[in-house]
Amino acid sequence: MIQPAFLRRAGTEVARSVYLWRTLVAQELKVRYRGTFLGSAWQLLSPLFLLAIYGFVFGVVFGARWPGFDESDRLMFALNLFLGLSVHGVLAETLGLAPTTMQRNSNFVRKVVFPLPVLVAVPLGVALINALSGIFIVFVVAGLFGKGWSVSLWQVLPVFAALGVMVYGLALLLAAFGVFVRDLGQVMGMVVTAILFTSPVFYPVDMAPQALRGIIQLNPLTVPVEHMRAAVLLHHAPDWSALGIYAGVALLVLALGWASFQRLRLGFADAL
Repeated sequence: MIQPAFLRRAGTEVARSVYLWRTLVAQELKVRYRGTFLGSAWQLLSPLFLLAIYGFVFGVVFGARWPGFDESDRLMFALNLFLGLSVHGVLAETLGLAPTTMQRNSNFVRKVVFPLPVLVAVPLGVALINALSGIFIVFVVAGLFGKGWSVSLWQVLPVFAALGVMVYGLALLLAAFGVFVRDLGQVMGMVVTAILFTSPVFYPVDMAPQALRGIIQLNPLTVPVEHMRAAVLLHHAPDWSALGIYAGVALLVLALGWASFQRLRLGFADAL
């Protein structure tokens, strides 16, 4: 039977780790915009500028249309694309930095009491905030152009939670093995690009060749991208069965990543 004292200690450690994570994420965001005239306003201005560029290039220049929407609707392709890229950015930014996290923070690795998994979660926190900023811009633009305002947090947050768990589990694996296999830092750039083009970011799953749909369905971005589009642009409730399966797999990946990280961290100091 688990003793109350153990639960209190565990709860205290979790609370300290969460507080430390929030502090490091806030510090990272502050450093990113330090010295700029507009400061944290760039958090919204940058995605707004990118969305305007996507709208002009794909909607005006190429005349691209997203399947399922009216032929005259030039905005929806840009919104669908930008929303998909915002979700992909969470995975790309986190996993791109994960293999070198311990090397970049080697001074903390030698401190036995420091919660190293928190360092892996910092890029994830920054990436999630950036993605939320982008999704907020999509929500506002879609509402202003008559696409509706009915999206709610209960439709969006479960998708982000499942995506965050999946990405964090993968990041823990990469951070642990990246200490011993330095090539992972180079390989991840190619892997992240492959994940981008084999996920429904630039196209809906129905447009992919039948032979490739199985690969696309296994992509860790497919479920979050489709559910985020359904929530923000179509105002549909999540498919709880599909999202539940994805969340279950994400928890397994997190458990594997956590166990691997804790097992391998004993050799971090020697390898670094």
